[in-house]
Amino acid sequence: MKTPIYDFLLQYTEKKPVRMHMPGHKGRFGPPLLQTAAELDLTEIPGADSLFEADGIIAESEKNAAALYGTAYTFYSCAGSTLCIQTMLLLMKQEGRAVIAARNVHRAFLNACVLLDLPVQWVYPRSSDSILSGVYAPEDFAAALEQLRRPACIYITSPDYLGHKADIGALAEICQKYHAKLLVDNAHGAHLAFLPEHEHPIQLGADYCCDSAHKMLSGFTGTAYLHVRNELDAAPERVQGAMAMFASTSPSYIQLASLDWCNRELASPLFREQLLSVADQLQELKCIFSDRYRFADGDPFHFTIAAAESGCDGRELSQFLEKRGIVAEYADPYHVVLLCSAATDREEIQALEQALADFVPEKQAVPVRFQLPRPETVCGIREAALAPQEIIPVEASSGRICAAVKVSCPPAVPIVLSGERIDSACIAVCRGYGISEICVVQ
Repeated sequence: MKTPIYDFLLQYTEKKPVRMHMPGHKGRFGPPLLQTAAELDLTEIPGADSLFEADGIIAESEKNAAALYGTAYTFYSCAGSTLCIQTMLLLMKQEGRAVIAARNVHRAFLNACVLLDLPVQWVYPRSSDSILSGVYAPEDFAAALEQLRRPACIYITSPDYLGHKADIGALAEICQKYHAKLLVDNAHGAHLAFLPEHEHPIQLGADYCCDSAHKMLSGFTGTAYLHVRNELDAAPERVQGAMAMFASTSPSYIQLASLDWCNRELASPLFREQLLSVADQLQELKCIFSDRYRFADGDPFHFTIAAAESGCDGRELSQFLEKRGIVAEYADPYHVVLLCSAATDREEIQALEQALADFVPEKQAVPVRFQLPRPETVCGIREAALAPQEIIPVEASSGRICAAVKVSCPPAVPIVLSGERIDSACIAVCRGYGISEICVVQ
């Protein structure tokens, strides 16, 4: 597959032109180890196209990505899935659609609701052992749509932070029945389109979907795809205009080149072979330790250990792995998330196997299951987030209204939302996750 953006950058650099244009480093200044990157760091010069008015090399590269994912349109983001989420929600607001969302959203969704002044109707999981994950019943979303009786959209995160996948196919059927749109935060699932099961949200009927190219693929940090399944949903100019509302007018061409090159990797049979090989090795590892550890179900590349159910503290296990040179994506008392990809090699998996075999917890953990609390909504998300606020100890927050959602990333899944009244259940979950302070409305 051609790489028009990457090729343009190389050709321009090889010409060694006098750079009387941005950026100011002129391909020479900057850290020594980044000199090669500096040479390729360009701006919208003639021939380089323009991200949100693309009709040249960027448009060609985006068409390559659309062909790989089987979409009507695929657009590039240099501001991660966050920009894609903002764009999807703006498109829904422009259509006058109500938003129905699964509760375990990323904070980027909430920040977008603040910017757009969007109210949200929440759907809670039927069961969960964590604030990060849960089992959502499609019929609960159907009931919400039936009650609304107005244009709406469903927003869901799948895979979620632990790798659990929602029933996207069932949700797509429900949306078709109620003439709703299905939006999926698939930031952790860009690779799903290339597995034999064909479990990418677009393949399962989602209308819009965002994929982070840097989480599970080789895109540089901050790169993402915004997919549109049906060309009748939104004209390209409308999507690009919505993206431009939130994004910088100076996107990184190094990021764009990494997306461009990512297309070439995804089109390669070798990539798919490596993907399947790693998936098989990880499944074999789960079988080896099935009597000793419990694993979360879902995406095979989220090697998620249910630590508390396995009789240990996830933080202790993560620290042990780090001493062995294995750095986890995330750890809390209940889970350890180890993210793998097609780039994970056999030696690394063998190192993980040896470390898991050698680990002996210092003290046994008692499994604790946290349900997402259901606090009272007092005011709108935007009203609370933009109100005068103060930070107080969580223990002293009972009865106060949550203001800005300040949760670390990872995992960036909020316990209590802007505009909700903090209660004892919220405080208990915050305490369980080691959160000691909270931002409240003054």
